[in-house]
Amino acid sequence: MIDDLWYKDTVIYSLDLETFLDGNGDGVGDFRGLIERLDYLQYLGVGAIWLAPFHPSPNLDNGYDISDYYGVDPRHGSSGEFVEFINQARKRGIRVLIDLVVNHTSDQHPWFQSARSSPDSPHRDWYVWSDKRPEGWDEGMVFPGVQTRTWSYDKKAGAYYHHRFHEFQPDLNVDNPQVRAEIQRIIGYWLQLGVSGFRVDAVPFMIGNKHPGTKRKKLHFEYLTQFRNFMQWRAGNSILLGEANVPPDESGPFFSSDEGDGIHMMFNFWVNQHLIHALATGRIDTLVPAIAATVGVPPARAQWANFLRNHDELDLGRLTDEQRQEAFARFGPDKNMQLYDRGIRRRLAPMLGERRHEELAYSVLFSLPGTPVIRYGDELRMGDDLSLEERDAVRTPMQWANEKNGGFSKAAKTVHPVISEGVWSYENINVADQRRDPTSFLNWTVGMIRLRRECQEIGLGKCTVVDVKSARVLVLRHDWRGCSLVTIHNFGEQPEEIRLDVKAPGGERLYDLMGGQDLFASSGTVHKIALQPLEYRWYRVGTLDYAHGRDRE
Repeated sequence: MIDDLWYKDTVIYSLDLETFLDGNGDGVGDFRGLIERLDYLQYLGVGAIWLAPFHPSPNLDNGYDISDYYGVDPRHGSSGEFVEFINQARKRGIRVLIDLVVNHTSDQHPWFQSARSSPDSPHRDWYVWSDKRPEGWDEGMVFPGVQTRTWSYDKKAGAYYHHRFHEFQPDLNVDNPQVRAEIQRIIGYWLQLGVSGFRVDAVPFMIGNKHPGTKRKKLHFEYLTQFRNFMQWRAGNSILLGEANVPPDESGPFFSSDEGDGIHMMFNFWVNQHLIHALATGRIDTLVPAIAATVGVPPARAQWANFLRNHDELDLGRLTDEQRQEAFARFGPDKNMQLYDRGIRRRLAPMLGERRHEELAYSVLFSLPGTPVIRYGDELRMGDDLSLEERDAVRTPMQWANEKNGGFSKAAKTVHPVISEGVWSYENINVADQRRDPTSFLNWTVGMIRLRRECQEIGLGKCTVVDVKSARVLVLRHDWRGCSLVTIHNFGEQPEEIRLDVKAPGGERLYDLMGGQDLFASSGTVHKIALQPLEYRWYRVGTLDYAHGRDRE
């Protein structure tokens, strides 16, 4: 049973194929290059890779404008190379998740070209149309300040079409049973080629009613159940990881019932945004209730996916105006660092500054209830390039070595410029140097991933926020099958002293999992703990026997 819930107890590595490694020298990353670096990912210790879209595309939105769901863009290789990649990943015990982008297509997709050709086209109802310009035609933009409307007029079609994203990304009409059947064929195709699941893009938009004149936007959660059922028939341990930036009280239906018949996992945007606020302010007053509000949401067989940074802007839109401004003031004070009036377009390392601050952030990430997702390059403390437009600032090529183009490519020109100047340049930040340095951030991350994967209580157990009467110290306790784990994080930049009552069998002794000194209670199971600024600790309660109390299945 536990093996079937692999997604609850793993670490996911997110990467863009085009910026990871160029294997054929044309300046664009590809499957040939990714295959060459699978040994690196095995060394890192991750259990799954999440690939950004690699399908044929005009590539006007980082590949999220797909023109063929069943192919591989020639820039990235061939279908044969994809299959070889899956085979090599499987040999190393690494699963593969790919993006399922079915809220919209490219306007160059044959379906849309057919749909706009005639009202009688068999694909006409595959998209969302209106003969007249609808009310709210200039509302609901995903990219405010870049988009000006969500309904655009197509001269050939003689009608308006709906697009929550860019106008070159027309929305599919997922209410159409034929469209849902096609989505299932897409799922089935890639499952047959060996993927372990899908990161589902823009889930609320995909399942929402998009038709003009609809006053109340109904979300069709039953569509998610249909897709999940289809997947279970084809590959029983495959998963759906949903992108849905919604508050906790709206999250439950995405996972569906206690039977877990919705999506398997969902990104925890709520905790992410409040964690960023806590890192910015040194206070946990908003983070603690955010964690508490999300702990009980997923059913037993579902899971949160936690992250610090992804491929988009760091979205802070769920914070209050005051909280967002506090985060901006600390992490994105210049307008050039902000995006869409809601987010920050910086990588973690230049945003957080000191290494010890980033260590704290990642230690918190790995200790949160759920499955951690890390972004390529963050294990090195890679920087950003704010001279690039919008979200491209955090999409620079991976820095492999102190050589031309950071070892990413031998081409004269690369898909995005490599960071070649300043403190974040590939001369200073690269894999080759950090692999050989036992004190590097890369090797620190390797150790943290191993520690996280040893602590199954976090992924599979019950999480409790322990109140230690501190505005700056976060204490989490995880319990599973007779084992207890306690993690402690001081967000403050000054020393703190806490009184921790473990209240668990064996609680008189806490075993330090990070090589420090074990703690012995001053009275009963009460521990007095002095913490340095930004200090973090992991303790196992009462025993170092990881299998203690566990019935292995």
